[in-house]
Amino acid sequence: MVDQPGAGIYPEYWEADVVLRDGGTAHLRPIRPEDADALQAFHAGQSQASIYMRFFSFKPKLSGKEVRRFTEVDHVNRVAFVITIGGEIMGVGRYDRLDDPAEAEVAFNISDKHQGRGIGSILLEHLAVAARENGIRRFTAEVLPENRKMLMVFADAGYDLTRQFDDGVVSVEFNIDPTEKSRAVMESREHRAEARSVRDLLAPSSVAVIGASRKWGTVGYQLLEHIIEGGFKGPVYAVNPEAFELAGMLSFGKLSEIPDPVQLAIIAVPYEEVPAVVADCAAAGVKGLVVATAGFADDGERGLARQHELVRQARANGMRVVGPESLGMLNTNPDVSLNASMAPSMPPRGGLGLFTQSAAVGVAVYAAASRRRLGISSFLSAGNRADVSGNDAMQYWEDDPDTSAVGLYLESIGNPRKFSRLARRLSRSKPVIVAKSDVTGLRLPPGHEVRTTQAPSAALDAMMRQAGVIRVDTIEQLMDIAQVVSTQPLPNGPGVAVFSNSVALATVVADTAVPAGLDIVRTVTDVDLDAGMSVALPAFRERVREVLADDHVNALVAALLPARGLTVEALAGVLAECAEEAGKPVVAAFSGILDASIHVEGLVGGPGKPRLPCYSNSGSAVAALAAIVEYAQWVGRDHGLFAEPEGCDADGTRETLAAMLSGVIGEKLRKLDAGAAATLLSGYGINVVPTFDFGTPEEAVAAAESIGWPVVLKTTDPALRHRLDLGGVRLDIQDAASLRQNIDQMHRALKPYGSPSLELQAMAPVGQACTFRAMEDPLLGPVLSFGLAGDAVNLLEDWAHRVPPLSAADLHDIIRSPRASRKLFGYQGLPPVDVGALEDIAARLAKLKDDHPGIALVELNPVLAGPTGATILGADVWIANAAQRTDSARRAMRG
Repeated sequence: MVDQPGAGIYPEYWEADVVLRDGGTAHLRPIRPEDADALQAFHAGQSQASIYMRFFSFKPKLSGKEVRRFTEVDHVNRVAFVITIGGEIMGVGRYDRLDDPAEAEVAFNISDKHQGRGIGSILLEHLAVAARENGIRRFTAEVLPENRKMLMVFADAGYDLTRQFDDGVVSVEFNIDPTEKSRAVMESREHRAEARSVRDLLAPSSVAVIGASRKWGTVGYQLLEHIIEGGFKGPVYAVNPEAFELAGMLSFGKLSEIPDPVQLAIIAVPYEEVPAVVADCAAAGVKGLVVATAGFADDGERGLARQHELVRQARANGMRVVGPESLGMLNTNPDVSLNASMAPSMPPRGGLGLFTQSAAVGVAVYAAASRRRLGISSFLSAGNRADVSGNDAMQYWEDDPDTSAVGLYLESIGNPRKFSRLARRLSRSKPVIVAKSDVTGLRLPPGHEVRTTQAPSAALDAMMRQAGVIRVDTIEQLMDIAQVVSTQPLPNGPGVAVFSNSVALATVVADTAVPAGLDIVRTVTDVDLDAGMSVALPAFRERVREVLADDHVNALVAALLPARGLTVEALAGVLAECAEEAGKPVVAAFSGILDASIHVEGLVGGPGKPRLPCYSNSGSAVAALAAIVEYAQWVGRDHGLFAEPEGCDADGTRETLAAMLSGVIGEKLRKLDAGAAATLLSGYGINVVPTFDFGTPEEAVAAAESIGWPVVLKTTDPALRHRLDLGGVRLDIQDAASLRQNIDQMHRALKPYGSPSLELQAMAPVGQACTFRAMEDPLLGPVLSFGLAGDAVNLLEDWAHRVPPLSAADLHDIIRSPRASRKLFGYQGLPPVDVGALEDIAARLAKLKDDHPGIALVELNPVLAGPTGATILGADVWIANAAQRTDSARRAMRG
């Protein structure tokens, strides 16, 4: 929380860096009393027309009373945000609560010279979030009819507006709770802005290398040389105060001496000089920075402080940052031809977009791509990933016509919730391959806000599968798959033909393919490659064509041993041509080649001819193809709409939860009693069979008479209450005498466990015991887990995980993903359970958690799934004051 002397307290996350419509950046924060002079200057710089639109009259200067009213707010009933660039106010948005405590009047004032940059829309998003946190549900505004820009801000926000025209003024009113349309509008605006910001980095109109050197081997020397030799189409400037001439061109002493605008600055100076260089860039109107300099997050606490200040300084002045300690960027589009990197030469043009963290990994990824002759559309090394991230890169690649597939090497995912949303959308049109080094969980790169995940490590992998991401562990696996998606069409199914000149090798391939999820529909081993080039090659071509023409064959794996007179290039060329003719993917493994001069890892094929993904072993080929088959099945699947179960009272539950949270301090967890938990869950149609506490056997009998026989007796001990085998539960008690007897027996049996108290519950229909768990994770946001109760989850961790919101396909999968889920479908003669009822519970629980981050943890256990319906017998609910999610209903840069 931030405490403003003389004003109120506001959450720290109300301050945010934002990306504007044109890709520039700005800082958004609550207004402060010390902004009085800046606000007066902002007002003075406005045109008469703009002042009239805001105040319905012309006032050349704000009065002292008006300035105090506008700058001194309590951040509850009166909230105001400013957007600044370089410390100068560019826009103001505010709300004032009206007599109806659920309603507030909203107003905006945007700088004339910054109109059209989306500032009003961003202010509205942030005001709406702040208002909802303060219990406001509706905004009203009075707008002059001629103020069409402001009316469009409201109309285009995605809310359901009502308008009235009275006395020359348009009155607008709308509910500010997020809707599907308002979320879509925000995401679309965010997408366009972030994609534009990355596009400006990768396709700048001009570049300056600051720290360019004539000393061979230095970073500054290589960066300048690579940009020039790469054939960059725009102006290139060298900046070095100690050199008059560099690389055959005039060198400038400082950025301000360059006569023309500079859009991108490559910074390669010692870290102590970086702040002054960034200040020069801000003064010169530079839009983007690539910082190759080390000495930031890699230099302990001092370096962390330098990195934070670098990002703050750049964003506050409208600039994005790649790095620090970045390897640089590449764009092979011939209209740009930018090699602003340490790569010695421009790679071949292709459809693969690559993103990496850390310079060292960037070198390895680039080398692996070059070794395999993979064509690249663009390459971005984020270094410490202080600003520009993989999420930003995905926003750009989604619209980039040069990019057909995406590969990311991630050491961290700073905003997994946003990553899931973007990857799910991008994967529908382009394969997304992710290699993540930290397979045990989530972490942030040095210098970022410390937030740790509490979700199971498997939840991250589940989130990626759910989003259609092709998840791998190493750079080599990433490149194995990239070879296929770069050159081959997606298969229409899992049917695979194995084509080999060795029976033993074909058997090995088949044995590898089946566990990987491929269906071997044909095995061809009568392939003679020893008859010489003129005879064997035509026969080879016809046989491959014949196999690919089989409708049951969706893909082909060619596993070939060396043959006399037939080169790898000749065989690969035939396979590539046949694959293109058939429109089906083909991969080849050339095993047993001992000649080091023959390189079979990568794409093989001549200039202007189709190329083929080739591997030195069949295991890599099969694994790559299996990953593509799984991805193709994800793409071709009807995922359905996000689940919106009927009967969910979001507003009522929000009010109930707010009342329950009123006494919770900070993020401290509070467990609800059974009655409160049942009340909270019932708002979303999650109905728990009630339990009844009792003190004496007579009270137990009276409770049983009220709910009806038979009943269940159970202990309240959390470790025993579900354990029939340990005497914690007695079922099917039919009458009062039996109930008294069971109470006495249970008290004696549980005495060694501390004599826990007992409770009573109506006997539910028998069924398979299942369990649901939903938690609020600091990084992933809501996480839903499902498993079969008992040893499956307690000992074997046999859980399925998904990240809301959930589609119909997600609901289908989460119930069927645990290994023990076979017991739900008629296992060993038992009747199948009502899986639809389990999916309904999953949908309601996921929706509850997605809507209410203040519900920290929900555990439904056991849930008895029978042939008709499912009964929830127990529910534990913990609440806590909600932390701000990493992907909320407002645009904000993370890092």
